[in-house]
Amino acid sequence: MKLQSAAPTSLLAITAYDATGISIGGRKLSRSFILTPQRLIEDWSPVSLDALCAEDMEILAGLNHSIVLLGTGLRQRFPAPALLRPLIERRIGVEVMDSFAACRTYNILMAEGREVAAAIIVEAA
Repeated sequence: MKLQSAAPTSLLAITAYDATGISIGGRKLSRSFILTPQRLIEDWSPVSLDALCAEDMEILAGLNHSIVLLGTGLRQRFPAPALLRPLIERRIGVEVMDSFAACRTYNILMAEGREVAAAIIVEAA
């Protein structure tokens, strides 16, 4: 699905997604990543929700954004509550959804000027 963004072009937006990957500014990514309006962190380590670990969540907490969208792959699945502790302790809001819903939600919040980070798990096809 191709997406149109009304956000200023200096901000990083998700421009398309499909079963083979997610595009940011026309560049297709086929591995998990973290995205903020100003920064792309490629090759985020988890390849599935089951591979998500405390260190992965510490990276997200260290970004100090007010909202984190966790895209859990093709289906919405919830991580163990203990994994969310670093975010909760810093009073960072966490929304868990499938990765495509996280892409759409990220673009909306980013266009509104919100401090949002999207942590997107891209599962191997």
